[in-house]
Amino acid sequence: MKTLIVATKNKGKLREIRELLEGTAYEILSMAEAGFDQDIVEDGETFEENALIKARAIHRITGGIVLADDSGLEVDFLNQAPGIYTARFLGEHAQDVDRCRGLLSLLDGVSDPYRKARFVCSAAIVSGEGEMTVRGALEGEIALQAAGTNGFGYDPIFWVPEYGKTLAQLDSETKNRISHRGKAFRKVAEYLKQML
Repeated sequence: MKTLIVATKNKGKLREIRELLEGTAYEILSMAEAGFDQDIVEDGETFEENALIKARAIHRITGGIVLADDSGLEVDFLNQAPGIYTARFLGEHAQDVDRCRGLLSLLDGVSDPYRKARFVCSAAIVSGEGEMTVRGALEGEIALQAAGTNGFGYDPIFWVPEYGKTLAQLDSETKNRISHRGKAFRKVAEYLKQML
């Protein structure tokens, strides 16, 4: 069985990735489990660049097959912010609940047509065989208030109109099927199967 190192410290994201890549015949390790504990400066200007920066850094040290992603929320009213700064939006030490409250307050009084948003995920694989990137997106809106507990980050305030729920109110199976990360990682899974 081949090993795949996932470039994340986020336990929620790692759990989602393990679910999404179940059945690919790879042993999935976090970067910590692979012995990588350095901080990586994500100074790219796009989601794709940041994903490649992380994957290349870990591949250089471990020599393994590395999967990294950079995901974020783009809000049209905020000129696509927070974008690549999603994790650091409203402060380095802000918790998920703080970020959700902060974003809701920025959109206070903004009517529905202007609350359009999307989650974007760019995933990169770097291995001895080369590099590749894929992208997935989920269109939606910023809800008027937070709801749901099945998720992390901005999931409780991301409204999915076709389901009439926030992303955090959807069951894991539905969420993985429609999410930005789900779309990107299905493409990743196909690529990984070809590498076996």
